[in-house]
Amino acid sequence: MYSLDRVLSFWTALDAAGPEHAYWVGRLTLCGSPEDIARYDAAFAGQDREAAPKGTPWQVRRLPERSLFRATMPPSAPAGDGDPALAVQASAEEVLRHRDLATLSAVERAEAQRLLALTARAHPMRAGRRYAPAARGPVDRRRTVRALLRGPDVLLRRARRPRPRRLVLLVDVSGSMSPYADALLRFAHALVRHRPRWTAVYALGTRLTPLTAAMRTRDAEAALRLAGQAIPDWRGGTRLADTVSAFVRGDGHRGVARRAVVVVFSDGWETGDPDRLAAAVAHLRRLAARVVWVSPHAGRPGFAPSAGGLAAALPHVDALVAGHTIAALSAVVTNMEVRRA
Repeated sequence: MYSLDRVLSFWTALDAAGPEHAYWVGRLTLCGSPEDIARYDAAFAGQDREAAPKGTPWQVRRLPERSLFRATMPPSAPAGDGDPALAVQASAEEVLRHRDLATLSAVERAEAQRLLALTARAHPMRAGRRYAPAARGPVDRRRTVRALLRGPDVLLRRARRPRPRRLVLLVDVSGSMSPYADALLRFAHALVRHRPRWTAVYALGTRLTPLTAAMRTRDAEAALRLAGQAIPDWRGGTRLADTVSAFVRGDGHRGVARRAVVVVFSDGWETGDPDRLAAAVAHLRRLAARVVWVSPHAGRPGFAPSAGGLAAALPHVDALVAGHTIAALSAVVTNMEVRRA
C-alpha cells in the first residue's frame, strides 16, 4: 500500500494543501484500491484493520494522538517523541535498503546513491612497522628501563602501530551484470572517495580496465561518465579467467594486491575454462590478505553456486556475500574489515 513513490507524493501534496486536508491528501495518494481505502480509514482512525472506522470519511479528523503518522513510528519510540516526518522518511529508507538494486526507479536510484555513500565506510587495517605504546603486547625494554630509573617497578609494553590496508575492487561489467553494474560502480566511487589513497578499482569484461583515476572524480555522475568512456567492453562478454589473471600478473604482483583486501563483484559466469579462473583466484588469494566474492544472486532464495566460474573460484575465496541490495552491501563492508598483519 505505502510504496516509496506514494509516500513522496503524499508529502508533496500535503505541503501544497496544508495539514487540515491530511485525510483526503492521504486517501488520494496512498490508496490504490478499494481495499486500501478500508485499511487507510482504519489506520487513520487509530483502529485495527478488521474494525470499521468511526463515522463517515467526512467526520474523520486529524487526531493528534491517533493519527496515521504516529502509527508509522517504530514501536520502540516513546509516544510523543520524535518528528512524524522523520519517522516516515526512516521507514521509506529502510524499505529502500532492502529493495533489489536492479528494480529501482530513477527517483529511488538518486536516494540509493546517498545511502550507498553512507554505507561505504570500510576501514581495513594492518600492523605497521613502527611501534607505539600499548596496554598489551611485548615489553618495551627501552621505556621500561627509563621508567625504572624514575620510580617503582613497572613493565611498559608496545604494539605495532596500525596502518591502512589497501582495498581492491574488481567489478564485472559484462552483459549478465548490467542490471547491477551502475549501482556497484557508484558503490566503488563512494569507497574511493572515502579512501582515495588506499582504494583501487578495475573493470572486468573481455579485458581488464583500470578505473581508479575516473573514480577519484568528486561528482558521481561525472565519474561514471569517465568510467563508461574508459571501458571498451561495457555489457559485453565475460572472460573472468583472463581478466583476473591479467590483474594478478600485472598490478597485483607490483604491489596493489599484496596484503590487500580484494573484492570481486561478479555473478561468476565464465565463457572460458573455469579451471584457469580457479588457478587465477588461488594465485590472487596467496597475494592478498582476504578475497571476498560478491554475487547479486547469492541473497535470493534457493541460490546455489552453480555458475561454472563461481563454483571453480569458491574454494579459494574467504567469503561469498550477496550484493543485490544496499543492506547486502553493508555486509560486504563488514567483510572488508581485516586487522591482522
